[in-house]
Amino acid sequence: MISITLTFFVSFVALFAYLKRRRHLLPPGPSGLPIIGNVWDIPKSFEWLAYDKWNRESDSDIIHLRIFGASIIVINSAKAANELLNKRSTLYSDREDMVMLLDLVGWRRHLAFMRYGDTWRCHRRLFHQYFHPAAVHAYRSKSAEEVKKLLPRLLSEPDDFMKHIRTMTGSIILGITFGMELLPENDPYVTLAEKALHAMAEVGNVGSYMVDYLPWLQYLPPWVPGAGFKRQAAEWNKTVVAMYEKPFQSVKQAMALGKAPPSIITTMLEKLNPEEENAGRESMIRNVTVTAYAAGADTTVSSLGTFILAMLLYPDVQRRAQEEVEQVVETGRFPGYEDKESLPYVVAVMKETLRWHPVAPLGVPHKLRADDEYNGYYLPAGSIVVGNSWAILHDEKTYPNPKKFDPTRFLTPAGELAKGAPDVEAAFGFGRRICPGRYFAMESMWIAMACVLATLNVEKAVDEAGNVIEPSGEYTSGLISYPVFFKASFKPRSAAALALIQSSTSLEQE
Repeated sequence: MISITLTFFVSFVALFAYLKRRRHLLPPGPSGLPIIGNVWDIPKSFEWLAYDKWNRESDSDIIHLRIFGASIIVINSAKAANELLNKRSTLYSDREDMVMLLDLVGWRRHLAFMRYGDTWRCHRRLFHQYFHPAAVHAYRSKSAEEVKKLLPRLLSEPDDFMKHIRTMTGSIILGITFGMELLPENDPYVTLAEKALHAMAEVGNVGSYMVDYLPWLQYLPPWVPGAGFKRQAAEWNKTVVAMYEKPFQSVKQAMALGKAPPSIITTMLEKLNPEEENAGRESMIRNVTVTAYAAGADTTVSSLGTFILAMLLYPDVQRRAQEEVEQVVETGRFPGYEDKESLPYVVAVMKETLRWHPVAPLGVPHKLRADDEYNGYYLPAGSIVVGNSWAILHDEKTYPNPKKFDPTRFLTPAGELAKGAPDVEAAFGFGRRICPGRYFAMESMWIAMACVLATLNVEKAVDEAGNVIEPSGEYTSGLISYPVFFKASFKPRSAAALALIQSSTSLEQE
């Protein structure tokens, strides 16, 4: 009897110990080194590819890394992202305090990087008022107007087509947000956004800078060897501060003189009670409008660059999209938003553009607020949680032959948009922290793509000897990823298309 009891007790203790170990079994990942962990394993660029590789090697849709004691959980599947970041969003909606990005460079006031809580909720609520699906319809005319200005610029200066796209997107977002009319060339606000967003792209991914894991490094004097990051951050900070202050102060001065055109920010400021202390509210208005300024100046630029690249590399896709536009849009007019439902292939081209190379391949890191578990793996509180959008949108099971640009993956055999097709929302983030400006971004993208397809043939450029210049198809690394510079040629599709483009030019000059 004693032996049976002892055997039962030992078995119970062994089972308890096993379950306890099992409960603290971390997801698989590179083994790393003592103390420093996986510092040397994480590449300095294109991290999403390494994470996807480790995911395949470990046969797990989540992996674990450790850097100086900090846990990083990388999610590489739509299933895991939906279960953790969407269904359990209460636990996963916080943000990590990234010292380099937020404090040294100065992006802490951006809505996407704010800690989860009441301050974020207030900012998000205000942003949503002006960028929910119904609200963005009010901005369609401005988007269409600026797209028509883009087309003649593509014809006259094709080598600078990315600059022209940047001017167009800046004109749209600054027009609706601040009521500004930008210069067609070298506008200072477009240049300011480009520099500030370059800084964001450089420092926004987990593991980019050691100071994020060893915060005391931020107190090193800039002249100390190894503290070059502080000198670089100081330069970037000047640009970021200017992005927050210059357009806001410009509008306030114009309002004081009664010369400010209607815009989102004037609407917000006019609602303030002059008899109350409004410093806090004005700060929130500034933060929200600059968030829109920043978001509108990067997502659409990168996506339209990807669209142009895809049209060069997949001319059959371009021809099919053009044929659809020809069947719906009569000669002598541009496509309009009223044509969208009749142009499912063009919508599919937009979706495939977002999938083929997402603007932010790793998104903005989340932070786990309490211990959690997934598939038997222990996920410790405080972990940095990264949603690998690139891996999710290149999953062969969901998107066969994912490296190919293929809009038909979103269509039925009859050519209609497939209701059961996988969504591309992963390109905009997850859960409660999904990009609130995604509706506006897709509206702007779609009208630009439709008008380019209706009027222009996008072709590979040739050199002086007549040799075709092949685009590399490469991308930059960082929080925001852009196509590496490539050349393209833009030619009118017909005499009627050229006349239509020229008519929009004459209207602009008037």
